[in-house]
Amino acid sequence: MDGIAPAFHKSRAALDESLAHIRAAPKDGGRLELIVSRPSAGLRETPEAVELTAAAGVAGDHWSKGCWLSDENGNPEPDVQICIMAARVIEAIAGPRENWPPAGDNLFLDLDLTPANMPPGTRFALGTAELVVTEEPHRGCAAFAARYGQPATAWVNTGPGKELNLRGIYARVTRDGRVAVGDLLRKL
Repeated sequence: MDGIAPAFHKSRAALDESLAHIRAAPKDGGRLELIVSRPSAGLRETPEAVELTAAAGVAGDHWSKGCWLSDENGNPEPDVQICIMAARVIEAIAGPRENWPPAGDNLFLDLDLTPANMPPGTRFALGTAELVVTEEPHRGCAAFAARYGQPATAWVNTGPGKELNLRGIYARVTRDGRVAVGDLLRKL
């Protein structure tokens, strides 16, 4: 699957209508709705299950080959290893599940990703893997705007969108394991 998003873009007013549904997401026990691996720029794969490792992140994902943020040794920054977005948010923006992968996130969870519920340092288990939420802010970029429109990008990056982490969060793997669509997140 390529990373091309649908040609339609929702207005900010239409997106605002989904906020009550987004705020009602589970605080714990949220379901993994979709897994996305990005083997190279613009390409997306949606496996039903995948290995998560501290060394490579999502198996087959380009993060381990280099990403937009590197550490002082030139290695991919572990604090942006796994990109997570709330399923209710991407559904509000992109509609059906087949339109979600271009967002560029690895895991789409039906979960409250607000700073109050999933602050940096939160440890959680998903499948047999364990992860921790990192400090790095996750924001909509030019590619996100090209895929879903400037109103959606502004919606996730400002005001309530920024306060609620609507663009999502980053995590890194602390215990290697396997995750599958349908797995339930458990805070540790």
